[in-house]
Amino acid sequence: MQFDGLKRRAFITLLGGTAAWPLVASAQPSAMPVIGYLRSESFDGTAQRMIAGFREGLKEGGYIDGQNVAIEIPLGTRPARSVTGTRGRSGSPSGSGDRRQCPCREICQGNHSNVADCFRLWRRSGQRRIGCEFNHPGGNVTGVTFLGGLVGGRRVQLLHDLTPQAGVIALLIDANNITSAAELSDLEGAVHAIGLNRVVGKVASELEIDSAFATFAQQHAGALVVGNSPFFTSHIKRIVALAARNALPASYQQREFAEVGGLMSYGSSLSDAYRQAGIYAAHILKGERPADLPVVQTTKFELVVNLKAAKALGIEVPPQVLALADEVIE
Repeated sequence: MQFDGLKRRAFITLLGGTAAWPLVASAQPSAMPVIGYLRSESFDGTAQRMIAGFREGLKEGGYIDGQNVAIEIPLGTRPARSVTGTRGRSGSPSGSGDRRQCPCREICQGNHSNVADCFRLWRRSGQRRIGCEFNHPGGNVTGVTFLGGLVGGRRVQLLHDLTPQAGVIALLIDANNITSAAELSDLEGAVHAIGLNRVVGKVASELEIDSAFATFAQQHAGALVVGNSPFFTSHIKRIVALAARNALPASYQQREFAEVGGLMSYGSSLSDAYRQAGIYAAHILKGERPADLPVVQTTKFELVVNLKAAKALGIEVPPQVLALADEVIE
């Protein structure tokens, strides 16, 4: 596939709202370039914030949605809702495709949260048109990655600072997420390093979320770390409500959890990652080749603390934690 400046359509895939690959596909010339935005989870408030970050990056590169570029969000990218406790199907241009399969097609899609994983899956599937070198990816793929689940040590320590009495830390993990094994290892190592015990709840469907919380209660967990997963992001209110119902102080990856009532969140800024993806999209629209754009890693992290949730849990947030917070929700 070749890119001929503004006369081609630039497709940006946002894998589960966590990473972005500018891809290029042949199309009929058009007066205004079109960016296709695919997402495997629902288009909720989280997605809107990411889209806003993407638009900001585009604007920094000289492109404004509706003026000299168009962002198209196909209805087919929105997953079907399940009423049986199993996950919905991920988006594709036709609205079909299992989100648990390798997302790498002509346009990457799915819930994978790391560029390297997509590279490995694509290569494993026998398609050699992209490489695995971040500095020079080759082919038609590049983008933004970040430390999704591998900040466990910091998350566990911050949670321990708020709940020093907790002897057992619960870990809620998405069994279907390709990065979960590495994330779980990171979290378990952090829990062990501070001399605590852990109980792991691996969930593969909506119904298993409730079962995991029941197990946490049986094992007398005193705090909870929720893993990084688009699946969990699509069930923000449910997970936060279960944590509150079980009086379980919880740490989350994304700020949206704290905004809807979760105790705290710490992780990479997704809106900033999408802003960088928008900047890269602008580079490609100006004629640069994805093959020549190194995969970049976002370095902006944010800590959000919800004081209302802390009060409901009977937790007094230490001054040193408040001093570190990027945002404190009263």
